[in-house]
Amino acid sequence: MRIPFSHSLAKTGTFAAVHFTVAFSVAYLLTGSAAIAGALAVLEPLANTVAYLLHERAWARFTPRLAAPVPSVQQRIAGTSC
Repeated sequence: MRIPFSHSLAKTGTFAAVHFTVAFSVAYLLTGSAAIAGALAVLEPLANTVAYLLHERAWARFTPRLAAPVPSVQQRIAGTSC
């Protein structure tokens, strides 16, 4: 089953929002500067968000496909000829 690109984009967007919030909070707690925290909160998560999208698409591409369903006994019998 392929994951739609729109699903990956939505998931990436929510991940980015959480990541920006965490990055800003941690940077602000460490530096006490909103300007520095803002810069770090934009640069680092932006790079990670792009990396995450690429990772998500690679994961979707290489996820094993579901095997075809095994036919039931009745289907197998109906498919045979004597």
